[in-house]
Amino acid sequence: MESDRRQFVQLSLLAGAGAGLASTPGAQAGTQTKADRALKILVLGGTGLIGPPMVEYARARGHDLTLFNRGKTNTHLFPLMEKLKGDRNDDLSSIEAEVAKGRRWDVVIDNTSSIPRWVTASAGLLKDSAETYLYTSSISAYAAFETIGADESAPTAALSPEEEAKVKTPKDITGENYGGLKARCEEEARKAFPGRCIVVRPGLIVGPGDYSDRFTYWPVRVAKGGEVMAPGNPNDPVQFIDCRDLGEWFIRLVEHKNYDTFNGVGPRSPMTIAGMLHGMRATVDNEIKFTWVDADFLSQHEVQPWRDMTVWVPPVGEEAGFSTASIEKAKAAGLTFRPLGETTVANLEYWNALSEDRRAKPRAGLAADKEVKVLAAWHNRRN
Repeated sequence: MESDRRQFVQLSLLAGAGAGLASTPGAQAGTQTKADRALKILVLGGTGLIGPPMVEYARARGHDLTLFNRGKTNTHLFPLMEKLKGDRNDDLSSIEAEVAKGRRWDVVIDNTSSIPRWVTASAGLLKDSAETYLYTSSISAYAAFETIGADESAPTAALSPEEEAKVKTPKDITGENYGGLKARCEEEARKAFPGRCIVVRPGLIVGPGDYSDRFTYWPVRVAKGGEVMAPGNPNDPVQFIDCRDLGEWFIRLVEHKNYDTFNGVGPRSPMTIAGMLHGMRATVDNEIKFTWVDADFLSQHEVQPWRDMTVWVPPVGEEAGFSTASIEKAKAAGLTFRPLGETTVANLEYWNALSEDRRAKPRAGLAADKEVKVLAAWHNRRN
């Protein structure tokens, strides 16, 4: 059961890292001072979840950006920005043409790779045409999550060459191979840019624009009010990172050439599931009650961590340390965090702006009728 859940969690992290609808630009982007030096930045991606607030922040800092992507996601964004069209899987010709002309960038930010050969190709192509390469990895790159408070020195997942060779496109990525693939991508980035590579391992990426609904389930449910089923022990830990905080930090990392590996999660101080839910409660004015239902009971009634009770994973066994990754290095390198209330309100506003049809089909979280049934069973368990 634990390994199955871990596979699902890993695929969920994959879904959020580079894909999604347009995020709201960072609230502070327009008030930023200019950087000491304007950088030429090539972004591989740029229109998913992390990309838009990152690009907005970079522009506010005075940097010159070029986006490389397929031109299929959020094509309305950044109409005046230079865009190179191609495909990480089989078409880097537009970048190749620029490199052949002798073009150089100061920084490459890779937000879209989960297949090692993609990084081999892009980083290999650009190693003599850029100074810095930032690779967006994942917390799933670690081999295990039993250790509470593990830092970036923890072992990463392994993947055999035979298994890696089977992954031809993103459709071949599974919960079993995702972590190993991300670890191998890290290796390829460092190999092409030795001593000039930044690797960030985000956890659950949240914020306005997250199409997966994994975090948004809770702001929406809390806003609805009534009796809310809360999972596990109120003291169970949770971790997540606002896409705006992550994207803006990426720019600060490349500005300061922080060549290192970082866990990219939050919040700043440890947070429990109770702290998260009550923090969201503070953003609304309604009648609401949290009923805490233990993990075993939820499992018996087929309520899944992460999928149904989003953000939360019981801190036991193989996943005892899953939501406790150390972020001391990241904080020292300038990672900052919006208040939970700000993220909550922004997610709720994003959700409410979606079409009625879309809101009728949430992609994560517990169905309302099932919540009622499980709560009734919980209340009647001693009758």
